Amino acid sequence: MLTDQLTPGEMYSPYRVFTADYWAKFRADTPLTLTEDEVRRLRSLNDPIDLDEIRRIYLSLSRLLSAHVEASQLLFSQRRVFFNGDNAADKTPFIIGIAGSVAVGKSTTARVLKELLQRWPSSPKVDLVTTDGFLLPNEQLRNENLMERKGFPESYDVGALLRFLSAIKSGQKNVKAPLYSHMTYDVLPGEYVSIDRPDILIFEGINVLQPRQLPPDGKFVPFVSDFFDFSIYIDADEDLIHKWYIDRFMRLRETAFKSPESFFHRYSQLSEDAARAIAEGLWENINLKNLRENIVPTRPRADLVLRKGNDHLIREVALRKL
Repeated sequence: MLTDQLTPGEMYSPYRVFTADYWAKFRADTPLTLTEDEVRRLRSLNDPIDLDEIRRIYLSLSRLLSAHVEASQLLFSQRRVFFNGDNAADKTPFIIGIAGSVAVGKSTTARVLKELLQRWPSSPKVDLVTTDGFLLPNEQLRNENLMERKGFPESYDVGALLRFLSAIKSGQKNVKAPLYSHMTYDVLPGEYVSIDRPDILIFEGINVLQPRQLPPDGKFVPFVSDFFDFSIYIDADEDLIHKWYIDRFMRLRETAFKSPESFFHRYSQLSEDAARAIAEGLWENINLKNLRENIVPTRPRADLVLRKGNDHLIREVALRKL
């Protein structure tokens, strides 16, 4: 298509946009290494992802990421030569950030990618960490009147996030990431997972592409995304995410919320109408605000945008131009 035939939005967009079917053509000879049973195990509640979706979207994405990882490793080797090997880490992990709203399917994407990437012929070591463990403990959030802002940028221990990613990127051994319980809706005190120099780290969370306020004196202030080699944003229309959030809440009311250990156990005791009203309030007062104020504005910072349709499956892929 000639440049003068493009619309202004297409002409100046930093992305190339593909339908899901067209994107599937970039799979080439990338093998399908997952089974239907494995996909069922990996997908989140209410997420209909199946082997057809893996073929259409994720095999091409796996191939693309393989090219980026190989290029990054080559550049790292060349830099070691440039610096004569001085103070060079033995391994610098390739970090993939995955962002997007609650209920949009980030966790499924992260888990599927982890399984696909670690099955490459080179058998790389792939780890997955979520930002949930870096939330401030509920007690601190209550003391600072932030429980209604949980998931907003100010509810995270940003210093701990940056120290973790810096240590990972520096090639340090056995870097600890705090753990979080969705059952108790809180950080697990004193519990960690140890990340030991992976080849690839997938880092997933709603606000991982969030920038910080720039310092007036121009001094270096790192963002979480400064440590990413590639970033993905899972996107969908606001009304669809709203529906998926409410549907998930009502499903959880019939399953996980029934456990007496669940932070949300009280909601399982309510009538369906009362529980739905609670879910609508949580969406309107917390998650929708966070989506509009903090999450959607970070979408243009992603290298790749996976846009979902009303069936929760990806309909469009936008890839940042080189």
